[in-house]
Parts: sequence; structure tokens; C-alpha cells
Amino acid sequence: MSEGAPAQPVDLFVIGGGINGCGIARDAAGRGLSVALAEMGDLAQATSSSSTKLFHGGLRYLEFFEFRLVREALKEREILLRNMPHISWPMRFVLPYHKDMRFEKATPTSRLLSLAMPWMKGRRPAWLIRLGLFLYDHLGGRKILPATKTLSLPGSPEGAPLQERFLHAYEYSDCWVEDSRLVVLNARDAEARGARILTRTKVLSAGVENGQWRVETQNTESGEITTHHARMLVNAGGPWVGEILSHTIRSNSTEGVRLVRGSHIITPRLYDHDKAYFFQGEDGRIIFAIPYEQDFTLIGTTECDHDSPDEPPRCTEAERDYLIDFAGRYLAAPITADDIVWTYSGVRPLYDEGAASATAATRDYTLKVDTSAGAPVLNVFGGKITTYRRLAEAALEKIAPHFQTLGRKWTETAPLPGGDFPHDGASALTDALAADYPFLQPAQAARLIRAYGTEARRFLGTATTAADLGQDFGAGLTGAEVDWLMAHEYARTADDILWRRSKLGLRLSAEQAGALETYMKSRARKEARDTSPAAAE
Repeated sequence: MSEGAPAQPVDLFVIGGGINGCGIARDAAGRGLSVALAEMGDLAQATSSSSTKLFHGGLRYLEFFEFRLVREALKEREILLRNMPHISWPMRFVLPYHKDMRFEKATPTSRLLSLAMPWMKGRRPAWLIRLGLFLYDHLGGRKILPATKTLSLPGSPEGAPLQERFLHAYEYSDCWVEDSRLVVLNARDAEARGARILTRTKVLSAGVENGQWRVETQNTESGEITTHHARMLVNAGGPWVGEILSHTIRSNSTEGVRLVRGSHIITPRLYDHDKAYFFQGEDGRIIFAIPYEQDFTLIGTTECDHDSPDEPPRCTEAERDYLIDFAGRYLAAPITADDIVWTYSGVRPLYDEGAASATAATRDYTLKVDTSAGAPVLNVFGGKITTYRRLAEAALEKIAPHFQTLGRKWTETAPLPGGDFPHDGASALTDALAADYPFLQPAQAARLIRAYGTEARRFLGTATTAADLGQDFGAGLTGAEVDWLMAHEYARTADDILWRRSKLGLRLSAEQAGALETYMKSRARKEARDTSPAAAE
């Protein structure tokens, strides 16, 4: 995983190590193209680790008549469940109903209903919600996930956390995904198929020279500058896609992104069951309350315009209070700011089509090939995590005319690393791991399967005691796991492990996190010494 000097030009040079960049790199490498990918920080360090963690069709997108996007996303849910059953699993969502629910005024559905039924005054009628859920059940050809049903809330587990005024709800299916692990596993599979994954590598400039792209990068740790050559460039910079267009590539393209910040709050677990809630506000907005990391609840998200990709996204006090107040209109026991144990925010790079509000901006993706510089570049705008695989396929369709020997589609039936087991087999896999390694705590065994699937045994190896796994950093994180993450999953800092490869940052103390950072720095120094020219002599 060191930078090194590239020997030959590559077919594709991908800028950006988020889900779109890594998904395209994986698909392209699997079709026989030579690929290099540069990410200026850690993989999934920006948007792709800051989502609401859902593989979902986007129920509310039906109100914007985005039927193609919803259908594609619904179909993808089950494809992805089969290909990554360790990091993705089904989840049931409870949608409480009350008569005060309203549309956001900007939605086409709201405008149409206002014309046809002006007496509704923007309300979301129950019959329309049932129609939307019927479409949600049938647009994508659902096979694995159970269908929608109606719930009576009084006296039920689903009704227990809610205020007594909620009497009925609809329960439908969507899926959970470990978003940042999804990115890393795509990168690993791309590398296994021949791609070069360069993390902590900033693209300084890119220009066309003799009909090929000449790309200069700098390793942000060593300062080393390297020149690469590529037949085609892929700009998958996420929030930075516009800056890459105007400053790095120096393109005259007028395409752009609309940056929308989504913030989330994490509280101790608010209820006992494992279902999520879909809360609808009187302003037409929606938020989710989702079981998170066994002992917590995730509440989000906001949607606010964000000025610059270089401005780190933060959950503002106004956004925090908005989420608290929103959830408080549903929960029997309201939360306060003192209940919040963590917040996170991400910036969605949505395609800028001039929507009136951040909420109304399309979540669909747009792919543009530009050859005006003398060599082709594919610019990737927008997208959502659920459709990343289809976005990658669409990207390969766009670039196919430039590569005559491009292989066929293949990712629909190809599991990600560790995902080679049945979609409903995580519990059996966990039981088998606990039986073979009886010194593992039950929660530890379950976490390892949910993170690594069938690969968990690769770093557990022949261990017969907890001590065989090396230093104990707390919460079941051991030296053996850290070594694996550094050697195989591009981890370089404690934050890489605690907040992206896992969410163990919620459980480790500052002292434990410091011990992990010290261990990783020591191991990195030893690795550098062992691979230096002097050591080779």
C-alpha cells in the first residue's frame, strides 16, 4: 500500500476514495482495466462515513416523482443484501400516522393534491401513504424483505416509546449498512483485482500531455510527489468534484454540485426493540430514529445548504435542537441536549439543478464525459449510497466507447470480501465463531462477524486465549485486529479504526484511544524501517 513509482500508464485514474470512487474502481478493475485511485485522506473520510447508514429506496422521493431512482434503489437493496450480509441487514421501519402530517410545499405531489383537493390544505392523507407504501413494496421486485403491514400501537412494543396520541402505524422494510466499511471493502476488492489504492495521496494537478492525462500527486504523510499517466480520468471527488473541475483539471464545464449538510445525533438507547422509526413533521420533513451499535439510538437527518467542501461539517446547535424538538413531538420521554453522546455531520454533493430547497434537490446521480481537454474525463455528480453499484455500472457504460476490450458486467452476483455466506446466515456464523473461539465475549463475536464476516478467522488464527490476540485496547479491540486493519484495510490512525472501520470510539476512553494511537504509530515506524532500502541491504 505504499506509493511507489508507477511503471506504466493506467487506463483509469480515479480521484476520490468515497463510495462512488471505490465502487467505480472495483467494477473497472474486474472488467480488465488497469486502475489507480487517489484519496487525499482516509477512505470514506468525508460523506461516505457520515450517512444515515441505510440501504433504502427513499420512500419520500416518491413525492418528488423520482420513480426511476426509487425503483433502482429498491432493486439494489436485495442485491446488496446478498453480496454483503455481514455489513448489511434488513430492518423494519415504523411510520406512526396522525392527521397533522403535511407535505413539504415544494413537492410535486403536494402541488398536484392542492389543485385536485384544495380542502386538504397540504395534509398527507392516510390513503396516500398506503398508496406510497404499496408502490414501495412492488416497484423493486421485492423477494427477501417482508411486505408492509398495519400496526395498532396501544399496548405494543412499537407503541411503548411513543406518545399515547399515536394509535396506528405502518411498518415497512428497508436495510441497514455499515457505510464506511462498505467503502473499504470495495477498495480492497478493487485492489485484489489489480487496482492501486493510494490513500493519504492528494492530487495536485491534472493536465493532458500527448493525449493522456498527466497527474501529479503528493503523499500527505511523506511529502513525496509522484507523476502518473492515465488514458482517462474519473472525477469522483464528492463534495470536491466542483473544485477538482475548476482548479485541478481547470475545466470550463458549467456543471456543479449543491452541497447539503446532514447532521445526526446519537443518544443512549431509547427503546428496547430492534425496529427503526420514520417520523414525519408538520413542515413536511422527515427524520429517522434507528437502533445503533446495540446500546445507542441514531436520530437524523437535517438538510441544510453548506457553503464550502473545505469547511468541516459540524452539527450546529440549531440542527441539534431541531432534531431534539422533532423527535420530542413523537417520543413519550423527550430527550435533551444532555442525553447526546455524539454528533456527526456529512456533506452530500447533490447535482445542482436549481431546486428551491436543499430538501427538494435530487438524490439521483449524473455522469458527464468531457473530452474537450484532449483526453476523456468522467465527472460524477450526486448519487446515494444505495445505488453506488448501479452508478458504477452506469459509469462503465459511459466510458465503454473509450476502451474496446472492456469486460462484461459482473458485480451483481459478486460478494464483497467476507460476504461469501447466505444473506440470513450471520447468526449461524456468529455461533460457529463463538464455539471455535470460546474466549470471545458474545458481543465481541457478533461484532467481528458483522464487520469481517468469513474473514474474521483470518486474524483470529490459531488463538486459544484472549492473550493470544495481543494488546487489549478495550471494548474487544485487540492487537490482532488492529494489525489486520493496518495491513489489509488502509488504517493509519486511531480515528480510522475508531470512527470508520468501526464505531468503537463510542466505547473507548480517551486514554484507551491514546494507547491505540501510540501502538499504531509504533507499528508504522517499524514497518517503515523493515521496508526501507537500508533494511533490504
